[in-house]
Amino acid sequence: MVSERAAETLRRTDHPGAPACWLSRHSSSARRGILIAALSVFLATPAHAQRGNSQAPTSPVTGNAANGKAFYYSYSCYACHGYNGETGRAFVGNWSSNLASEENFIRFLRGRANVAPLAPSTSMPNFAENTLSDKQAKDIYAYIRTFKNAQPDVKNIPLLNQMVEDAARPSK
Repeated sequence: MVSERAAETLRRTDHPGAPACWLSRHSSSARRGILIAALSVFLATPAHAQRGNSQAPTSPVTGNAANGKAFYYSYSCYACHGYNGETGRAFVGNWSSNLASEENFIRFLRGRANVAPLAPSTSMPNFAENTLSDKQAKDIYAYIRTFKNAQPDVKNIPLLNQMVEDAARPSK
C-alpha cells in the first residue's frame, strides 16, 4: 500500500503523467544548468577513467548465464554491483583476478566464508558452499561474463533522456 505522503509526492509534478523528480523543484534554467554541468563532467572524463581499462577475462565458462541472471538478482548482487556490473562496486572494466576464471571466482566466494574481509569497507557477504553451490556460482559467473566493457550509447540511457526532456520543459 502506498502511503499518503508517497502518493502526494507522485502527484506533485510540473508535468501531469511525468514521474516526480528532484529536478522538478528547480526552474527550467536551473535544470538546464544542472544538466549541462552533469554532461560536461561525463563527457570530459575519459572512457577508461569511467569504466577502468582492463580487458574482460577470456577463460572458459561452463555455467548457464540465464540461470546466473536469476541468481544474481535473488542473491541481490545488483544492490552493490548494479544491474550490469558498472556501478557501486563495479567490476566491468575493472576485472580483478577474482573474475579471471570460474575457479578464481569460486575460490574468492569460498575464501571469504571463513574469514572477515581484510578491508573493513568490503561488505560483500560470505558465500559458503551450503549457501551458494558451485553450480550456482558458475551460473552467476557466466552471467557476469555477459556484461560488456563498452559504455551504452547516450540515447540508450533512459534517466538521462528523462532529464533532458525535463530540462527542456518551461517551468510554471
